Amino acid sequence: MKSKMLKRIYKELKHHIPFTAFGAITGIAIMVIFRNSLPKVSHSLFYVFHPAHVLLSALATASMYELHKCPAERKRYSLFILLIIGYFGSVGIATLSDSVIPYLGEAWLKMPQREVHLGFIEKWWLINPLAIIGIAIAYFRPSTKFSHYGHVLLSTWASLFHMIMAGGQPLSLVSYGAVLVFLFLAVWIPCCVSDIIFPLLFIRDRKK
Repeated sequence: MKSKMLKRIYKELKHHIPFTAFGAITGIAIMVIFRNSLPKVSHSLFYVFHPAHVLLSALATASMYELHKCPAERKRYSLFILLIIGYFGSVGIATLSDSVIPYLGEAWLKMPQREVHLGFIEKWWLINPLAIIGIAIAYFRPSTKFSHYGHVLLSTWASLFHMIMAGGQPLSLVSYGAVLVFLFLAVWIPCCVSDIIFPLLFIRDRKK
């Protein structure tokens, strides 16, 4: 069972490399365009893309669980389990992807205005309800394809504007390369974990 899961994880991570790399490259292109933007503009754009990422991530994570759970799991507490999986799989991992990993990149590059920006605390009234809405949609109409690929791009752009917020000085070519690496890592592993690996950990073996 463990080897099966590891193979699935490897397959999914490998499968998502090209699309994630494409998203990171678009992020660098956007960063060049917005390199002289005010921190307030980047802050506002972060709180457009980050909430949208949480919404689609909750939809994808909860949908994955709904589509793969066996009939025996449709019990009294299944909605509660779905809420737990959908919330922590979206808000928890989206925070890691959009805020924590970019902040580590900002600290490494010694960006002057670096800050973590935890959306589920700073704008709890926006982030948390959107996660619940995404889970509710998955409960009634589960769907994974569009929500997954959509939130990969949204996560890239949220991470990007998080890093632009921390700027304040022109970046060198080496710094742009470092940002590209951090954007890729911020999206690649967390998004695959959130949408695919995390919810599947809660699926029972159908044969049992």
